[in-house]
Amino acid sequence: MVANSVDEAEPAASDDERVWLVERTYSDDEQNLIILTYATPDGRRDYRKERALTSFSDSRGTSASLLVPRSNLGAVEDAETRERYATEVERMRDEHEPTDDI
Repeated sequence: MVANSVDEAEPAASDDERVWLVERTYSDDEQNLIILTYATPDGRRDYRKERALTSFSDSRGTSASLLVPRSNLGAVEDAETRERYATEVERMRDEHEPTDDI
């Protein structure tokens, strides 16, 4: 189990929130576009990041966790999705350091 001391070390007054990768999906609208979804530990807020794949050998890392401004977080309205996100955040926190590439 990986310690999560980084969460406690973050300043309480910070406008940033730690989010964890919970989902990777391919865009229906665009070819070669991956949507990375990160969520807060309670699953109630999310942050989406789009990444274009420039080639089949594109090997940019994907961070297990990010610090993002709270103003950039969206609300997760669906209770089932919130629960799924919270469960996945817990798994990610147990298995990865925030700076890990996965």
